[in-house]
Amino acid sequence: MIVSAGEALIDLVPEGPVADGLPALLPKRGGGPYNTAIALARLGSPAAFCSRISTDQFGEALLAGLAADGVDTSLVQRGPEPTTLAVTEIAASGAAAYRFHAEGTADRLFTLPGALPAEARAILFGTCSLVLEPGASAYEELLHREARRGLFTALDPNVRPGLIPDADAYRARFRSWLPSVTLLKLSDQDAAWLAGPEDVDTAVEGWLAAGPYAVVVTRGADGLTVLDRAGGRFDVPGQRVPVVDTIGAGDTVNAALLHRLDRHGALRPDPALDRERWLDVLRYAARAAAVTCTRAGAEPPYASELAADADVS
Repeated sequence: MIVSAGEALIDLVPEGPVADGLPALLPKRGGGPYNTAIALARLGSPAAFCSRISTDQFGEALLAGLAADGVDTSLVQRGPEPTTLAVTEIAASGAAAYRFHAEGTADRLFTLPGALPAEARAILFGTCSLVLEPGASAYEELLHREARRGLFTALDPNVRPGLIPDADAYRARFRSWLPSVTLLKLSDQDAAWLAGPEDVDTAVEGWLAAGPYAVVVTRGADGLTVLDRAGGRFDVPGQRVPVVDTIGAGDTVNAALLHRLDRHGALRPDPALDRERWLDVLRYAARAAAVTCTRAGAEPPYASELAADADVS
């Protein structure tokens, strides 16, 4: 089982023409870790979601979405506070930007859970859940706890600058997580933001030296790059598709990386892969993300839509 830990929220996505200067907004299930859990299940990996979800109507819809794809919800906490809302703005390129309404919402009050299910072999963290207190500290404690007991840990910071009041403090906190991280995945934009005044390539090398076995950097339509502790650096191009929007594309990459690593038997603290296997993992992630970009909102693909998901040795 692969656990995805972090927020579930509602994306309000533009739908239809603007009326009186106001966009029509369609509610969609979202949140980076939530999308990752859904994507994992759709790709065929046993998946669980660890979070705190509201008992309001949006919260019920979020739980129903998990159930529909067979995601284990035994680690989900509930609360009466409202669901976080993310108002989405879509650029002409399909790129998405967000404005969050997260004050006093249910997912901010997440508390450290008890032991994970015995079958849990990997856990992923990321996005708003590692920023908004008091829940952020609980997720941070969970990350360190599971790393100490040898679980494969993945981190996608998925930086939302509008939620971060002190950039330098957050960068320092990000670096403090790295000794507990097996796989760090981030976009080139996130890498540039987290590097601050430092050269990005130098920063990535420093992050890799701090703890992760591998760092995967996504470059949008230009593809993905992985650097690993063994000194390898491998690149694959992106897949060209008609882009509706990019919502959930990075979350799909998270799921596809973990799913494909698992197929290679690499969900362990030292997931050593040779060049061909790394390229297979990256190509699979690029295919999966491309499918997500062809449809509105976070709608990751099912395994049947990725014909190349054959057995691997």
